[in-house]
Amino acid sequence: MSSKIFQNVIIQMKDSVDRTIGVVDEQGFVVASSELAVIGSRLDDFRIYDFENGERTVVTPGRTYCALNSDSSKIDYAAFVEGCDSVSKTICAIEAVAFNEAKNSYEEKHNKAAFIKNIISDNILPGDVYVRAKELHFVTDEPRIVLLVRQTENQDVTAVEVIQRLFPDRQRDFVLNINEADVVVVKTLPNANCPEEVMKTARNIEKVLHEELGIKTVIGVSTNARHLRELADRYKEAQVAIDVGKVFESDKTIINYESLGLGRIIYQLPTTLCEMFLNEVFKKNPIETLDEDTLENINRFFENNLNVSETSRKLYVHRNTLVYRLEKIKKITGLDLREFDHAIVFKVAMMVKMYLDSLNNVKF
Repeated sequence: MSSKIFQNVIIQMKDSVDRTIGVVDEQGFVVASSELAVIGSRLDDFRIYDFENGERTVVTPGRTYCALNSDSSKIDYAAFVEGCDSVSKTICAIEAVAFNEAKNSYEEKHNKAAFIKNIISDNILPGDVYVRAKELHFVTDEPRIVLLVRQTENQDVTAVEVIQRLFPDRQRDFVLNINEADVVVVKTLPNANCPEEVMKTARNIEKVLHEELGIKTVIGVSTNARHLRELADRYKEAQVAIDVGKVFESDKTIINYESLGLGRIIYQLPTTLCEMFLNEVFKKNPIETLDEDTLENINRFFENNLNVSETSRKLYVHRNTLVYRLEKIKKITGLDLREFDHAIVFKVAMMVKMYLDSLNNVKF
């Protein structure tokens, strides 16, 4: 952030203010001021820890300080004004608003991270992407991946800073704070086909957040973006990966959009169509007729590729016992799971039921 931006605001304000105003960095050094002689010096009454616990305004015996907005939890800059009376507080608050506006305007125009955030948030017209990319000297057609890191159970605002340390190249890799729970990583890839590196990156993020902050996460991984304008769609893919994974792959913490398979299709179906499908499949008896033990046997049968002998071995039951159970399921549902076509229909029906139950917050 250039101090010239702050200084330009001060030049416009100083004739209307009868006291010294300016901006200090996180160490208390003056980066811009209406009194040019103090620029570069340190203000002894400024202490960064005074702004802890969410304090935005700090009053010392000689000055009033107001923290400026920041993308991280730390204070990068603070506006100051000489004096500690109510007028000084008002002036400082107005200063802070003006500086924040100038700072945001500058970042939107010159900051690549802000540009990327605007793209994934659909806050920029497709035609403007080319113009802004050219202004920022941005390579538009490099392969990139979007990873959505969602904090679960416990959340920490410093997570974005921890992740940023993993990506030191701020001109090619971007770590963006979306909200209290979500952090987006837009990573440039060495080539268009490197799934191992993508998974390694996701696992590294997960590991570091757990070790340093004790945070549990789920990470959605998009397909490759071949152009900047595709990043918004890739961000949506990462969101879908997490949402669908929560229903169909709840045991996984890293979910790749490409691996969602049938779950991705079911997730996009209207609920009325899903309900109609279940009614058509289970004409004889609803799926709720099957108890949990039976459903567990069915899942094991599917996991072992419809192999009766292998499934019975892993269930520690006699082969004839499993055959009897499959016959019972056929009698209840009308579907013989030993037949491939029937098994496919039943598998899809189970997934549809899981999806509908997830919408109603009912555990299947």
